[in-house]
Amino acid sequence: MKIRSHSESHIVELEDGSRWQAFPGDLDLTLNWKPETEIVVIPADDDLSSHVLVGGDAKVRVIEDGESWPVREVKSALKEG
Repeated sequence: MKIRSHSESHIVELEDGSRWQAFPGDLDLTLNWKPETEIVVIPADDDLSSHVLVGGDAKVRVIEDGESWPVREVKSALKEG
């Protein structure tokens, strides 16, 4: 699937209309994504994100746009690197 819109660094909209919020620690990985980058959406098997967007040699943890990241888990993950 291709990217429809990625005007905000933390929001990625795919051509199927789905919108995803990138995990704050993974934002740098999305900077190389171009509109022609092929993205695959995969369900995540962790407590932090619901899905992973895979494309352009990057795996980015995401949740659906409009959802909230669990603050405690995000802080812990960012501290761990």
